[in-house]
Amino acid sequence: MQRMTGILIGAVFGTIFVIVNAHSPLNATIGTLLRGIAVLGLGSVIGMWVLAVRRAKTGGVRPARIPGAVNMFSPRYLLVVAAEVVLLFGGIALLRALDRPEETNVAWVAFVVGIHFVALAPVWRQRGILVPGVVLTLFGVAGLVLAATSAVEWVPFASGVLSAAVLLAGCVTFAWRGMASQAELRTQ
Repeated sequence: MQRMTGILIGAVFGTIFVIVNAHSPLNATIGTLLRGIAVLGLGSVIGMWVLAVRRAKTGGVRPARIPGAVNMFSPRYLLVVAAEVVLLFGGIALLRALDRPEETNVAWVAFVVGIHFVALAPVWRQRGILVPGVVLTLFGVAGLVLAATSAVEWVPFASGVLSAAVLLAGCVTFAWRGMASQAELRTQ
């Protein structure tokens, strides 16, 4: 259940990032469509989370039966999250002090969140989160580069919407896999 809760948290943040960043210079219709797809993605993760909770409450899977299960919210996790918070707010303050365009903040957030997933992969013993972590990091770097050009208005799309789409796709995929493995463990 900890893993599904972590996935739900990721899906919520991914959806918020799409909603906040799917704006001009994107066409308004495309922005609305992207927000709708994000909400549907979040809805699917919420549905799978609710189903997982129901299965667990009805005598489903006990954590001790899950091979390789780890405490996802361990002190090592808290250390990674603390470092993430310091990097996020410290970096944004530095960008503001350097008088960087506001759009640069979106790129910085994507970069730090990506690094956070890379750092959590060994903590959670989940190599699968390296892929979204690396991709989010790269979208963050791309936005930081764009922010230094005349294409700065595209940073929210490149670093915000695209990175959030990767995060949401990863959340839906991992939630689906979690449901499948939970169903498999119930039949054992």
